[in-house]
Amino acid sequence: MAVVLGQHSPPAPHAADGRLAVDGGNPVRRTPWPTYDKGAVFVHPEDEEAAVRAIRSHLYFRYDQRAQQETECGKLEDELCRYFGTTHALAVSSGTAALALAIMAARIPPGSLVACPGFTFVATPSAIVLAGCLPFLVDVDENLQLDLADLQRRWTPQIKAILVVHMRGFAADMDALTRFAAQVGVPVFEDAVPALGAELRGRKLGTFGLAGAFSTQSDKSLNCGEGGFLVTDDRAIFARAVVLSGAYEGRFRRHFPDGEPPIDTDLDLPLLSFRMDEIRAALLRAELDRLPIRLERFRSNYEYVAAALADLPEIAIRQPVAPGAYLGEAFIFRVPDGDASWFAHALCCEGIDARNLGSAADNNVRAFWNWRFVFGTEDVTATKARLPNATRYLQQAVDVPLSSTLSVQDCDHLVAAVRRVAAAIADNRDRPARAQPR
Repeated sequence: MAVVLGQHSPPAPHAADGRLAVDGGNPVRRTPWPTYDKGAVFVHPEDEEAAVRAIRSHLYFRYDQRAQQETECGKLEDELCRYFGTTHALAVSSGTAALALAIMAARIPPGSLVACPGFTFVATPSAIVLAGCLPFLVDVDENLQLDLADLQRRWTPQIKAILVVHMRGFAADMDALTRFAAQVGVPVFEDAVPALGAELRGRKLGTFGLAGAFSTQSDKSLNCGEGGFLVTDDRAIFARAVVLSGAYEGRFRRHFPDGEPPIDTDLDLPLLSFRMDEIRAALLRAELDRLPIRLERFRSNYEYVAAALADLPEIAIRQPVAPGAYLGEAFIFRVPDGDASWFAHALCCEGIDARNLGSAADNNVRAFWNWRFVFGTEDVTATKARLPNATRYLQQAVDVPLSSTLSVQDCDHLVAAVRRVAAAIADNRDRPARAQPR
């Protein structure tokens, strides 16, 4: 059931003695918090039937005797072009693959620096490395967005591209970033992997830059377990990405049925086998029909929770760059004057899945100092000092996943739990310092 702002349900239960669950009181909820890894996914019988239809066809490989427009992958790509308003779309094996293909297809020279924010999933720097380039990490602001002032201050001609991330579904400031990129003469790529369907001022994320990359992994707006896709209006980038993804022995020509492709041969580029298969494409095509419903549920859940907690002085809720410029699949807030690690632990004890993004006790791959493949044997303290604001804000940040399957009662449980834990901080400011997170 979708949550509508202003709806009410019975209040969540409270411990009779007022104690937090972390201190032995009764938790706000006892049922598991709905998340994708527990099976809380937005999949309908029609989606299952589509996947079964593809299985029964015995045609699992996207390049068979059929024309491009007759395959599940080809139809999905056409439908994605219509949805995003782009000229080209390419279905691939993952969002990471889509990111790497965009960089490689744009011919960013190997060894170049590619700027990206210090708050992102590890797939972002991994894709840069996969493309033969080097991540150049940029600090973030209090809302965990790339700090353009830091990028401008530290700019170097060795940076040949900017990889913007709409992290945890919140749009980056694309107007400011694309203006700056135009000034310095480098392309912008969008990591819209965590923001499929979200918009900024009426324009879909992933369509502002030279190319946008998306994921269809299990917790994304479209879910087929693994997978992803790239969108672009650049014909040459698309052609090279098609070849790189694995359209060998002339198969890349199938993607240009109405004219000659802008490249002559597929022998000048490596074959990376980043293709999507027909079964996943069939599932995604069916899910695409109900994507607007899922997006509305994300948004209504988020708005309901954010409005109910907006008055709490103990937390600072992440703010969007423009009204409504977010997906709503995660609720992130900072605990500026408390122990965010304890806060997240206390929420978990109340029955709400929560994570302190910068916890010292957690090897969270969204914390840049855990990317040892980038920093090698450098001391972690020295790594954190590279991006002092990102370090501070991630250490303050609590992340709660918001599945599109959440009910009104689920949202009320989250609100009640956050209020209980925040009240404990307000009543006893030194409690987080004494408590030990698990």
